[in-house]
Amino acid sequence: MAFQVLLICLMFTIIIMFTSILGRKQNKTLIHLPPSPIALPIIGHLHLLSPIPHNFHKLSIHYGPIIHLFLGSVPCVVVSTAEAAKEFLKTHGNSFSDRPRSISIKAISYGYKDFMFAQYGSYWKFMKKLCMSQLLGARMLDQFLPVRRQETQRFIKRVLHNGVAREAMDFGKEFMTLSNRIVSRMSMSRTSSENENEDVEIRKLMADTAELMGKFNISDFICFLKNFDSQLQGFNKRLKQIRHRFDTLMDTIIKEREEQRRKNKEIGGTRQLRDMLDVLLDILEDENSEMKLDKENIKAFFLNIFVAGTDTSAITMEWAMAELINNPHVLEKARQEMDVVIGKSRIVEESDIVNLPYLQAIVKETLRIHPAGPLLFRASSKSAVICGYDIPAKTRLFINVWAIGRDPNHWENPLEFKPERFIGNGQSQLDVRGQHYHLIPFGSGTRGCPGTSLALQVMHVNLAAMIQCFQWKVYGNGTVDMKEKSAGITVPRAHPIICVPVPRLNPFPLCD
Repeated sequence: MAFQVLLICLMFTIIIMFTSILGRKQNKTLIHLPPSPIALPIIGHLHLLSPIPHNFHKLSIHYGPIIHLFLGSVPCVVVSTAEAAKEFLKTHGNSFSDRPRSISIKAISYGYKDFMFAQYGSYWKFMKKLCMSQLLGARMLDQFLPVRRQETQRFIKRVLHNGVAREAMDFGKEFMTLSNRIVSRMSMSRTSSENENEDVEIRKLMADTAELMGKFNISDFICFLKNFDSQLQGFNKRLKQIRHRFDTLMDTIIKEREEQRRKNKEIGGTRQLRDMLDVLLDILEDENSEMKLDKENIKAFFLNIFVAGTDTSAITMEWAMAELINNPHVLEKARQEMDVVIGKSRIVEESDIVNLPYLQAIVKETLRIHPAGPLLFRASSKSAVICGYDIPAKTRLFINVWAIGRDPNHWENPLEFKPERFIGNGQSQLDVRGQHYHLIPFGSGTRGCPGTSLALQVMHVNLAAMIQCFQWKVYGNGTVDMKEKSAGITVPRAHPIICVPVPRLNPFPLCD
């Protein structure tokens, strides 16, 4: 079978080698595409990709801020500067409001019934409005403040237990557990202490899902290889397994909640703390709703919220911790700020963050130099002329957030971890919500992340608690390496941070 695949590829190479040359000569007289490296027949520029998408940055240095690539037969544009990103995301945002489609995303999102990857249209607009007004709006965040506070306190207790015992911890796993528990409780009121096996399964499911969503699938780019998936990568089998696992988990949760709601209606009562699942089930049961939802819509939404809400926050907190360990003067300055503003008689709260500008600067600097999602993905619904280039419809757009955050035209000494760049000199007004295009870790425009506020609250307060309550003893030379690895749509650390948390103050009685 492998020989047959090779033979087919060779035949297509010979055929397309000639047709592509003729096609290019004709197309160049018709449209003006951005600059592009030399492509190979059939695979186009696929040979230029790497497991971590930083090769795009190298190409932009040679070919410019906007480059055109063919990944197999799929036309793509890579954007690597803030100015170009603004043109695509703001000036021509309506033309780039769709998401690219893929075999993995279609399977995992129940046929694009989710919010993150749904095509721009009435359903997406309805879900965006619902997210901003109810699911992830200020009222929902305020309502679940006690839940986030409780999970932070439990997290500190776990760290303190290991610190007193002088036992090392893997903080990547700890941050992932923390983020997962917060999202689980806010979205479905699932307390991990009562559902430990479920908690572990959700974390494993989200890790597997994030990997497959961002992993390169050659069948998405060379269509005639779809029939050889089992021999090449085995994506379909893994996708079916993940869907089955997630269906089993969510069907149980939804069934339990529907039974609770039925019993409450019988006695004329309501749930005291209404979560995201309640909001979505209300719409499902409302025959007069503006948009009719089904259970697959609900399951797809929760898959989105878990993938986007747990992985990225945990990765960012771990990168921030790594930078603080390697820059002890920054860590000490952050501790001094918290000692002055908060003192040592209580643990930091979310309400304190507004009074901790240096802590805010640390988070911004981490998001600048280590964006959890290094690329933004869009797709053009119609052709457009941008920066003098013709961009055809159905072109995939990659915004290189990683490269933009390291652009020396906007950032002095861009590879240096320096939170002070966000203090004074007008830089303190820079935010990460998509208004300043040289700092867009959460995206920008209509497809900007609706969970930004929740992510920032989780990252700020838990990183602050770690700084306030503990010293960190790292084995070896006292520093950690900064190597990256690819994990699908995210770029986490290649090696976990494993260190002993040495208690700096005793928060245990404060947490009871």
